[in-house]
Amino acid sequence: MRRTVAVLNQKGGVGKTTVTLGLASAADAARRKVLVVDLDPQAASSWVLGVDPGGPSVADALATKGRTDTSAFVVPSGWSDHVDVLPGSADLQRLEDGNVKRLRKLLGQVEDDYEAVLIDCPPSLGDLTKSALVAAGHALIVVEPSSLGLRGIGGVADVIDEVWDSHNPDLELSGVILNRVPAVSREAERRIDELARIVSRRAIWSPSIPQRVIVNEAVGARRPVHSYGSRAADTTAVFDSLWRKVRGLVRT
Repeated sequence: MRRTVAVLNQKGGVGKTTVTLGLASAADAARRKVLVVDLDPQAASSWVLGVDPGGPSVADALATKGRTDTSAFVVPSGWSDHVDVLPGSADLQRLEDGNVKRLRKLLGQVEDDYEAVLIDCPPSLGDLTKSALVAAGHALIVVEPSSLGLRGIGGVADVIDEVWDSHNPDLELSGVILNRVPAVSREAERRIDELARIVSRRAIWSPSIPQRVIVNEAVGARRPVHSYGSRAADTTAVFDSLWRKVRGLVRT
């Protein structure tokens, strides 16, 4: 599953969804086809991608017994024909204690149709996140450089090691993405140093994502951030760079 990337952190509010969407926006701008898998019961990434509740979802696919045609649950996004969605739904909540290998089998059917598969994980380290890690070749941890943003980061790394050891020896902790980084902050610098001691400096990807209102505006308008042109130029340049790093991962 070399093309599948799990975007995770057990801490809510650090921006896993906005990072996943930013990468999808960069892929769209580069005319590369990607699939976003929304494993969060809140289904926020599905909504931003123009998919409203009530249709087929990843929860339906996971709950189906026997052989399942994954493509029947994939829907086009409202952004462009370069971005497809395996939507989330509230029904994922009841699948938290499920078969962690099921998602890998489902994504195995469609992975080769995309440049990359991006899994937006829920803010927990339960079976849904473990399912994503079993299905993925790469794990990307999203961190906000604050005291609360770093809480539990060691536990996330431990779960990645656990899944690697028990289910998926091909899984790699491929990087840590810093999100909502202020232009000048001694506190943020201290937290980044603390993070480097936990995961190593080399694991932290550069560039970091700056703190910008335009990202929230794009989410609220259900639009790719790249659609804002020069208003979002510095932010889209960062996501373009991060997308190139993802492409480097999935093409090796």
